[in-house]
Amino acid sequence: MSGLRRLAVCAAALPLSVAPSAAAVADGATAGPNPVAARLDAYWTPARMTAALPADTAKGIEAGPASSPAVDGPRPGEYIPPSWSFDGIPQAGAFFWTDAQGTGRTCSGSVVRSPGHDLVLGAGHCLKGYSGTAPQRRLAFVPGYHDGVKPYGTFPVRANGVYVPQQYYDLGEHAGAAYDFGFAVTEPDQDGTPLQDAVGGVRLLTGTGYDHAPVRMIGYPAGAEKPLECWSRTTRWPSDDPADPGTFPRIACDAFVGGTSGGPMLVPWPGGWAVVGVIGGYHTGGDTPQVSYSAYFGAAVRALYGAAVTGAPPAGVGGARR
Repeated sequence: MSGLRRLAVCAAALPLSVAPSAAAVADGATAGPNPVAARLDAYWTPARMTAALPADTAKGIEAGPASSPAVDGPRPGEYIPPSWSFDGIPQAGAFFWTDAQGTGRTCSGSVVRSPGHDLVLGAGHCLKGYSGTAPQRRLAFVPGYHDGVKPYGTFPVRANGVYVPQQYYDLGEHAGAAYDFGFAVTEPDQDGTPLQDAVGGVRLLTGTGYDHAPVRMIGYPAGAEKPLECWSRTTRWPSDDPADPGTFPRIACDAFVGGTSGGPMLVPWPGGWAVVGVIGGYHTGGDTPQVSYSAYFGAAVRALYGAAVTGAPPAGVGGARR
């Protein structure tokens, strides 16, 4: 049995999800019913969620091995661990919103622990276009979504609550690939429950290097009834494309296509999970379904997390603060 297959077998014995403790839920303050969340919950019907198109239209569109630096992908003869559908974990979910033309869009995300119990981690290329103030955009996060069910509620993203690095706006998604991550600050759900009190959260790890094993990657393919998971490892990958500079964590996992961007790369952590990357960066998360990339989680991620939890004004196009 190969080392990677042994990792998958060992990892399968770990708990599949860590729900919030009863004490955590009991201690969570509720602000009463949230009518904004109720309207979004009614809007995002199972049919609309299934019909939502991927925001990450380039993710996984190429097939086969990499043919040039402009197309990343598996190396010749590389073992690609399989993925499979499952019912998800409470701390991972999907963003849903409508674009400027009214078309439903989706990407993946995960709940990270924060003082406000309200923070979702995702991909910068998914979140950067959200204006934050237009009600027709209908941006919400649905944790644990599967089979048309919203088991933990619907959580609106606050106006001016999307945080993407200023470098990503300034450089763009290719030259700024090393900054392809973002945070979204949510409002309570329709019952007034804060997000982290409803589902718990994963720990955000930064500055821990590129090599991690085992890694559990989760993502929500657009149009699928269930999310995907895969067990693999991350390794260090210096970009070979001058248009997308940087050094990225790389992970081989099959079938991660459009909609999975922003999905977390998780490592076991005492009491649950910690996140060391998200699908996004170096050709917006990977040109092929077999290989994905993340921006490195270092000082820039720590700084953006600090801005989000303190309520600093978010960055914007041309350096404008929203």
